[in-house]
Amino acid sequence: MKKLALAAALAAFGTAAVAGGYDAPIIEAPVIVEETAGSSAGGVIVPLLILALVAAAIASN
Repeated sequence: MKKLALAAALAAFGTAAVAGGYDAPIIEAPVIVEETAGSSAGGVIVPLLILALVAAAIASN
């Protein structure tokens, strides 16, 4: 009788462990940040143009 009760208890606990089923893990894609090469050159051109305009204005006086 003890073996029957033990078997019933193990069967009840054994099925509860897998009651939820299998869920596949969710893997998110990595975030890739792309840098542009032209942005640093654009920051140099504008001050050089302003400097050239100021030098031209001084030279014309």
